[in-house]
Amino acid sequence: MFIQEIQNILDEAKKRYEQGEQIELKEKIPEGDDIPLEKNKWFKVDDVVCVFIDMKDSTQLSAQKQDKFTASICQYFTDTAVKILNHFDASYIDVRGDGAFGLFEKNKIYHAFCAAMTFKTFSANILSTEIKLEDDKEVSCHIGMDMKTVLVKRLGLRKVEGKTSKQNEVWAGKPVNMASKLASLGEANELIVSERVFDIFLKDGSELVLKSCGCPNGEKKNFWKRIDLTDPKFDFSRAHKIDTHGWCKDHGVEYCENILKLDKDNN
Repeated sequence: MFIQEIQNILDEAKKRYEQGEQIELKEKIPEGDDIPLEKNKWFKVDDVVCVFIDMKDSTQLSAQKQDKFTASICQYFTDTAVKILNHFDASYIDVRGDGAFGLFEKNKIYHAFCAAMTFKTFSANILSTEIKLEDDKEVSCHIGMDMKTVLVKRLGLRKVEGKTSKQNEVWAGKPVNMASKLASLGEANELIVSERVFDIFLKDGSELVLKSCGCPNGEKKNFWKRIDLTDPKFDFSRAHKIDTHGWCKDHGVEYCENILKLDKDNN
């Protein structure tokens, strides 16, 4: 059925599968070089927070017909996403297609939220107004956020005979997968968080996260809207999207700085 070289690959893969994998619990998200590659070992980290940022309607971009335009938008969007995630202390950042995701420690959930809100604000108030796609459509994002256990290991090949290594970290588990799926539900520049994340916001009870600043009329309102989920691809039954264009022009800096302090208060 297969040429011998392929049959050898399949036999070796099956043998390894039958040996099973070992799981080692880690308190924090490991750095790249510390993540196992060849050993039958995965690291397990509980309560990892994922922020998944994706470009909406990116299929309209054509690398063949609009190569310079497409390259410029991808650079602008993805590079900004990576730098914002890094600024808010993401422990791990990966680029996926025309977007990126960041993983945050469990005691950095509000840093993760501020990263998501900051990119949402950038996309809604700057990116969407500066750049237009075909048919005058705006460049925009959709963002998902979730929190749960992950398993991580590097899979692939080491550098062989001077050639570039072909390996990458694989994050198995719900957070990245669910955050990605939540992002795909969103309309232009929407941020959607899972019930796991929102329930922490509710438990902590900070008006900084749950209510608007009161602009323009001084009345603070709940700016989260519940989404009931019936799709079995989600392992929770509800999500919540934030009903705002992003940080307030007048109070955004103050709110962001004070929300970041919530992580210190919870340590």
